[in-house]
Amino acid sequence: MAMESPRVKADVVEVQEFPQIARAYGVSGVPKTVINDSVQFAGAVTEETLIRRIMEAVGQQEADEAGEEQVVGQTTALL
Repeated sequence: MAMESPRVKADVVEVQEFPQIARAYGVSGVPKTVINDSVQFAGAVTEETLIRRIMEAVGQQEADEAGEEQVVGQTTALL
């Protein structure tokens, strides 16, 4: 996403080189994704899950009564 849009910023950190960052985010395994310091998850995820988690991190996702998720509005996500 960051390669396609100037509105998305992504940083990749080598935890072996920056152990203080790894400790700050509680990294115990990689890959670990942190979005806007509010949503974190470890491991590889599907594209759909990644988009859902980004929307969750920026407050643009709501669940209906059946438990299905809906995207509300538009957003810019910083990863």
